[in-house]
Amino acid sequence: MPIANQLSASHHHLLLPEFTVNSTGPKLRITPSNHSAVVKHTAQTYVYLQKSKSTYPHITTPADARRNGRLAADRQAGRWEDRHTNRNADTQIHGRHSSAKVAEYHQALEKHRQATKHSGKSDNIGKEQQAVKKPTRDIKKQHHPSEVKKNPAALHHRKALSKQEAAVKKDDGGWCQSFGDQNFPDSDRRRIRISRDLHPLPWLSDDDLQKMELLAGGEVLSKTRVPAHGQVLQVALDPHAHQQQPSPKTSSRENGPGDRRPQSHSERCQQGHCSLIKRTDDWFEVFAFHLDRVLGINRSLPAVLRTFHSDILPYRYISGTPRPVVWWDPDIQHLTDRDNDQNSVVLSWAQYQELLQVHCGSGADLRSAPCVGVEHSEWSRLALFDFLLQINDRLDRCCCGFTPDPTELCVVNLLHTKCGNIEDLRLVHILVRKADPSKLVFIDNAGRPQQSTNNLNFRLVEGINEFPERAVSVLQSGCLESLLLRSLYTDREFWDSQGGASGLRPLLHTVEHRGKILLQHIRDKRLKLKRDL
Repeated sequence: MPIANQLSASHHHLLLPEFTVNSTGPKLRITPSNHSAVVKHTAQTYVYLQKSKSTYPHITTPADARRNGRLAADRQAGRWEDRHTNRNADTQIHGRHSSAKVAEYHQALEKHRQATKHSGKSDNIGKEQQAVKKPTRDIKKQHHPSEVKKNPAALHHRKALSKQEAAVKKDDGGWCQSFGDQNFPDSDRRRIRISRDLHPLPWLSDDDLQKMELLAGGEVLSKTRVPAHGQVLQVALDPHAHQQQPSPKTSSRENGPGDRRPQSHSERCQQGHCSLIKRTDDWFEVFAFHLDRVLGINRSLPAVLRTFHSDILPYRYISGTPRPVVWWDPDIQHLTDRDNDQNSVVLSWAQYQELLQVHCGSGADLRSAPCVGVEHSEWSRLALFDFLLQINDRLDRCCCGFTPDPTELCVVNLLHTKCGNIEDLRLVHILVRKADPSKLVFIDNAGRPQQSTNNLNFRLVEGINEFPERAVSVLQSGCLESLLLRSLYTDREFWDSQGGASGLRPLLHTVEHRGKILLQHIRDKRLKLKRDL
């Protein structure tokens, strides 16, 4: 269903009737008198809304005019009150996120929920509700009345989620609207088309923007090979070379124009000024970074697409073909074993399934076996992310959960033959930071953009009994395409290489479709949603 139609028919949304939310607070019964309290309690749902501050033109439609009139009436009635929400620590992936910015969008979400709650009726709205009444009724018929009687709280929660989704689609700030090519002008030729001193996109932190600017415009100062990765180069970049003003952290004497002391490549990397130049086929890793941020997962490293012209680099890196460039995080913890240095912990598939059952961090101590120091909720973020991108290299490196092509490395290297013996299966790229070892870091995120629907890898979600509520809410909202287009537009070279909005839409539809399949899986399995605190 096109995004524009979804926006106009705000009540036509995917219901997940078997969802329950796992939270630490007291259970609330949703009644008309306390519905606002429940909405406030669920304000951590990470859907990005902003009132009248879009940096792109908003085309006013008759529906917009009616909605704006209702919003104005609500303001006069005193129904729009500012609400304070706790800053989500998980968004502080580099410790430099703007708490004010995050709080601002949570407040906007609260306002839009209230606007939906008080929305008036019109002939057109009545027709829209009639148009979507039948499919909604059909979905509800799937659930036996006795189940509702046994679990009335689930029914109340479904109504709350439905109102959240409707609020998302009634977005007044333009974050969840249908965009055409005219909304993404080619005249803006900046490498990173966003500015920290103007209103930024809410899901990209100041630290993200700083690193994107470094990756896209930093001058190459030195290079080195990455062991066991023949087609990957690690390069040090001059943080002062790009046009945007660097942050105070990088604006001191660190390799500035007046710094006469030569620095080694390793020193530059330890200062956070290095990146990996990857294979041209790994372009999907840039898309993965933006998907990670839009969903509010915040576990991947900043990445851009870039064409290099430096004499320091070998010819194939400066031949004119853009390559993905990923920020090198010096704080990632690697094992000293050179045969297993792409892990922070040694973890087998059997141990992974066992730790999922004990709920590390809540049901069991993080350091007691089978736990490895990682919070239980981290695995659900990883599973959701990997399923949408169909990344098998972490949880299923032997390609046991789908039918691999004969040319796949897992087949060529005979890894696929190990699927019959669970003791031989190991997880790879399970990485954490030294400063925060309870949270995962996602690297090597170039999944499978062309993986067919009938060959999706459900092994990636095996053993997962809950999923992050914020990410699921974005998948439910119908806004994913609009949010990703807005985000991907910031990377000019990636945008141009994919043919702009029209070229990206088939890929976005593929990921959206995988999201619907995952939502159906969550509903069928009656899995919980984990509220981020």
